[in-house]
Amino acid sequence: MPIKRAFAAWPWAVAAWMAGIALQLQQPDLLSAWTYAAVLVPGMGLLVWGRIVPVRAIGLGVIAWTLTGWHAIAMHHPMPPALEGQNLDVVGRVQSMVQRQDVGLRFRFVVEQAQLQGQPVPLHGPVYLGWYAASAREGDPLDLSARPVLQPGERWRFRVRLKAPHGHINPGGFDYELWLWEQGIRATGYVRQGRGDPPPERLGATAAHPVEWARQQVRDRLLSHLPEGGAMASVAGILAALVTGDQAAIERNDWDVFRATGVSHLMSISGVHVTMLGWLVAGLATRLWRRSALWGWRGPLHWPAPTVGALLGLAVAAGYALFSGWGVPAQRTVLMLAVVTVLRLSARDWHWRQVWALAAVVVATQDPWALLHPGFWLSFVAVGVLLVTDQPPRASTPPAPPMGVVRTEADEERTPVVRGAMLVRPWLAGLGHARSLLREQALITLALLPLSLLFFGQFSVVGLLANLLAIPWVTVVVTPLALLGVLLPWAWDLAAWGLQPLVAWLGLLAQWRGASVSLAVPPWPLAAVALLGAVLLVLRGPWSWRLMGLPLLLPVLLWQPVRPAPGQVELLAADVGQGNAVLVRTARHTLLYDAGPRYSPESDAGHRVLVPLLAHLGERLDLLVLSHRDQDHIGGAQAVLGMRPGARLLSYLPQGHALTVGRQSEVCAAGQSWVWDGVRFELLHPLPEADLLNGASNALSCVLRIEAAGASALLAGDIGVAQERELLARGLSPVDWLLVPHHGSKTSSSQAFVQALQPRLALVQAGWRNRFGHPAPEVVARYRAQSVALLDSARCGALRWHSQTPAQWQCERETRRRYWHHRPS
Repeated sequence: MPIKRAFAAWPWAVAAWMAGIALQLQQPDLLSAWTYAAVLVPGMGLLVWGRIVPVRAIGLGVIAWTLTGWHAIAMHHPMPPALEGQNLDVVGRVQSMVQRQDVGLRFRFVVEQAQLQGQPVPLHGPVYLGWYAASAREGDPLDLSARPVLQPGERWRFRVRLKAPHGHINPGGFDYELWLWEQGIRATGYVRQGRGDPPPERLGATAAHPVEWARQQVRDRLLSHLPEGGAMASVAGILAALVTGDQAAIERNDWDVFRATGVSHLMSISGVHVTMLGWLVAGLATRLWRRSALWGWRGPLHWPAPTVGALLGLAVAAGYALFSGWGVPAQRTVLMLAVVTVLRLSARDWHWRQVWALAAVVVATQDPWALLHPGFWLSFVAVGVLLVTDQPPRASTPPAPPMGVVRTEADEERTPVVRGAMLVRPWLAGLGHARSLLREQALITLALLPLSLLFFGQFSVVGLLANLLAIPWVTVVVTPLALLGVLLPWAWDLAAWGLQPLVAWLGLLAQWRGASVSLAVPPWPLAAVALLGAVLLVLRGPWSWRLMGLPLLLPVLLWQPVRPAPGQVELLAADVGQGNAVLVRTARHTLLYDAGPRYSPESDAGHRVLVPLLAHLGERLDLLVLSHRDQDHIGGAQAVLGMRPGARLLSYLPQGHALTVGRQSEVCAAGQSWVWDGVRFELLHPLPEADLLNGASNALSCVLRIEAAGASALLAGDIGVAQERELLARGLSPVDWLLVPHHGSKTSSSQAFVQALQPRLALVQAGWRNRFGHPAPEVVARYRAQSVALLDSARCGALRWHSQTPAQWQCERETRRRYWHHRPS
């Protein structure tokens, strides 16, 4: 059969199938179902009637591309744009475990009915809601202690305000819209609690979502069991993440330590925990099943012990993954284990390469978007490296006596050498296991270095030392005890006691100078070449050709993004939502103007956007300019300065402000100027005699002008019309690029100001459907009347502008456009 022949050449088939899936993920727009059907026909023809293997493989790739397109169409259910920003009355049920935050609750809610002004509207399916301490627009503050506890499966009636799934799009940043797409989320929003809004109403409980209900019960029991304020409370969130998959329970500072030491994959539900639990259960079940024959049970005569153990291990692994929230990494692991188990029990001799490749194909077919996640590549490459480099264990213990020979106690007494060997055997065996663990961890660390740089822009120098202790301790001791605590709560105390010294040890490792190394994220072709070099280094064989992999590592280790030429400047306005953050790069220097907003007590633009952006570009920040003290401009500054402690601070913050303590800080004032690499920087506002303490914050914004070879830019902070008049009175020449004052507020961007500057391009940094209505319609009209290209970050994403081509710019939302991304109207 032609199909059988195509799959017989399995390397071609696997490569073509994965390539077809990967190619479909690059589509900016989805095609129609009929178009995919039309493409499927020639693909089937190539597969069936192809004469050579490459032609049949192309047919397989076309089929994979088509099936992935149909899969995407089935998941594509956009929210009607007309319903965005409207007050909707919805009835539905709580679908997920509720996430508790300092400002309120977050949860998935399945909409069953929706009405707009009493009329039904077509909105059904999961939405992601927040129930905050106060309405986002208006209303009285809520008493969190008096609010009823939401439980999964309960039906509620809410008044909500929704918007299409929308996230920040930045170079190297987390694709929040892809995450929402994979979760099937149709919209995000919040529960309204204004004076004119009906109060939320509980309509009763249902039997829906029992697993989520059980997860929330266990998490709440665990967090209440461990005492608050004590040493155990510091690890309670980690245990909650290990048992129920609630990663939000882990403190942000702990995540920073885990990333620096390379053990973050262990502190939440991951493939390691699912696989290890399945392996432990399979081994225990196999032994008990074999011994059951001694107790008179005839089951082992009908069902082999390895089969029973493998199936029970798979069942327990699947149950653990389901209870932990059935996250995408856990789904991939269970599917991979299922493929391996079925192939091992199929009574055929499958080579490990076939098992490994088929598992990857099945996982990618079931979840095509897994190819876009680092976890997919890290896990499969790690397993592949271990399989390739696996060596037969050397004999570390004396050989056993021949079959049929029985040694007596008298024999042992007459042979002290043998008796000594028997005493030493456990120690030698333990030494052999330790050496094997050290070797495997070292191989994985080296092999995954290129991928770590590609996905994260850093690798942990202490990762090998940290994982040698953390992997066996967390997977074999802490996680089983934490799971046992579901039945026996005292086991949670043991798990907490066992976790505390490990967390303390990791904290010490993270404080070492150079615990992790950050480099610019290389292009994927360089990372692929470096991965080939790393695999060559860890393969078995003579060192004469293994060392050939070293030169292949150098390009990825030495690569740096292209910087502007001397005399030129590049501006990258980050997509941070409602706030300002502009990265300015010259030939050898870097400046950051403002640090974005603070989203919540747990999150800010520094951690979520700017630190990853700086790491992605490999930037060493020289100067941080904070225009004024409003939280939408300094919210992420602490995280940025924590990453780049050597950066100077230039701001108009009061003396004694937390950001100015313990670091080199200067006050910005009009007249200050400097030159970097042929590019001139000058501060135009505020005047030196301005009242720092009594003046309005926006009026004291630091205004920065940048002049390069024949091009200029103006960063205007949050100045208003009065400050614009002052600048015009002192003389204000035209610019090519303008950061629109005060996010496009109607109290700024006067007509005289816009006419005097005559920018080619003006950018509004504001959030999508922000509560302030920025940019104001009258401001938009003023810029358009002057034929200014007016962009806003919500529709553009991060924006790049180069002084060498002042009439051109690049929007990250367009260059990275994919069909799952939101298309703002």
